[in-house]
Amino acid sequence: MGNGFGEKLRAERLERGMTQAELGRDLYSPSYISLLETGRREPTAEVIEELARRLELAPKALEAWSQPISVSDAEYVLAGLYARQAWDLRDYPLAASHAATAAQTALDGRNTSAWWNMTYMQAECLMKQGEWQECERIMQHLLEHPMATESAGLAVRARQMLAGICQGQGRLSAAVDYAMEAVRLCSQLPKGSTLIIGAHRALIGALAESGRLEEAWKYCLDMIEHVDEHSMSQLAGEVAWVIGNVAFMRHDYQEGIKHHERAARLLSPANDIELWARFNKASAAVRLSSGIVEPETLSAIERAELALSIVGGNKSDQLEVAFIRARWLYLTGDIVAAVEKLREIHKERSALAKHTAGEVSLLLGKSLKAAGEPEEALLHLEEAQKSFSAAGAADRVQQTLDAVLEIKLAQQRAAAAAKAS
Repeated sequence: MGNGFGEKLRAERLERGMTQAELGRDLYSPSYISLLETGRREPTAEVIEELARRLELAPKALEAWSQPISVSDAEYVLAGLYARQAWDLRDYPLAASHAATAAQTALDGRNTSAWWNMTYMQAECLMKQGEWQECERIMQHLLEHPMATESAGLAVRARQMLAGICQGQGRLSAAVDYAMEAVRLCSQLPKGSTLIIGAHRALIGALAESGRLEEAWKYCLDMIEHVDEHSMSQLAGEVAWVIGNVAFMRHDYQEGIKHHERAARLLSPANDIELWARFNKASAAVRLSSGIVEPETLSAIERAELALSIVGGNKSDQLEVAFIRARWLYLTGDIVAAVEKLREIHKERSALAKHTAGEVSLLLGKSLKAAGEPEEALLHLEEAQKSFSAAGAADRVQQTLDAVLEIKLAQQRAAAAAKAS
């Protein structure tokens, strides 16, 4: 068979960020996968088919696996490894460039499967940089490609990514639609596929942001069914994180704390400090949204700030963490400091998704009201209402209208008292 199979297997595995143990999961040992990748063991037809299934490759990709490695294959593998290395170093512009090179090399060599995967990685890098429009353009192209029709796995990956793109832009209704279709297609995937959990997470996040909390909770319960004792601790931690988020939003604080404590035990900054930063940011945010002002909430904020200072993060990440700190200041009664910090964030709100920008305007309006500035507060509350309406977050629109009504009624009472005196 030659060493072409091993090179392709390693490249496909690395593109998905999988370890040898994760690929072999409950059937093949990491050492056996290593032997395959280094060409020291010849795979049977059954092994080839099973590994391709686990990697969610299109059926036609199987045809190329038994071919000897060519010059273009070697160039592709090298560019792919450079892309993964840059990704691990969080140099996303460089990773995107290497991924684009690998994709073009694969296309020139008529390796459609490799082209699809590296183009997907290029889109992931663009998403990390907040380049939403270009990322969406690429993903629409991948979704419309025949490979995404042939392979349920690729179709799920594409729709899950598009759901994340739409949610990042505040287009919550579109995010729900893409994620819902991804979950529907999961019925065609093998049991235990990590894509099933990924699709559920995308849908739960979009539903929760839209205020559709009971639907989100239903899919949380469905997702639990796909996590068993064999699941990797990192994956189980991410699932606990998502379920805890929704529990907090449903005001089931005991359940939320239970799942977030489990996530904190399973997720490790040593494995993925960026993921650790996002978890602590999310945990602090949902706790504060639930009005939980406790030492553990402050610790989560501090951990998120520390981790972000290490990994950098894009402008949106930095503003979101700053906003969480501002919410802490507001809830702990430091209104002056809260207003000052919120004004800084508000100036750069264009870097945030519509619904997140709406949250900034809403909290700034509430803070200004508490500071005795009702007129300016109304301006920001009306701004928040427009942002929430554009994002399709109906429940937040109603909360904003309630805050506006509260200020206007107070103004009317004050005017009537002044007139009476």
